[in-house]
Amino acid sequence: MSVAEPRRIVLFRHAKADWPQVSDHERPLAERGRKDAPVAGRKLADSGIAFDLALCSTAARTRETWKLAVAELPERPKTVYEERIYEASPGELIAVLNETPDDVHDVVLIGHNPGVHGVAEVLTGEAEDEAGKRMSRGGFPTAAFAVLTFTGPWKSLEPGTATLTDYWSPND
Repeated sequence: MSVAEPRRIVLFRHAKADWPQVSDHERPLAERGRKDAPVAGRKLADSGIAFDLALCSTAARTRETWKLAVAELPERPKTVYEERIYEASPGELIAVLNETPDDVHDVVLIGHNPGVHGVAEVLTGEAEDEAGKRMSRGGFPTAAFAVLTFTGPWKSLEPGTATLTDYWSPND
């Protein structure tokens, strides 16, 4: 695979979480989240993206979201559970993505707000198309995802270098 071919990043926010008496990191999905995660997985499958790698926060709600969503994909990508995604800023998420090996073409990152929404905006800038308007209007709710493309090696991913090509939320 050439670094001149466009790469895809899917930024996927975990599904709706519950609020039991556990630490934030250990919060499980709520009933709605357990319903929305497989729907998001089917939408990801419909996108036709064959993920080479999944980068997932270690939080219980992201792991559970990914388990339910990935079951809907035709093939399960290699999954790396990454502690740095939990509570990450947009810059920290870009740093994680910059470490992706260049033989990886398509990545899904399963994380949290405000980082996931923030990194989508930082990487794409002002998106004026329909997907950008829906993302701005919707505020990146739980189980939503944005599809971004960029060209070049992963280490060259930085603010403004990606293009938003699709956005979906359970509210659409």
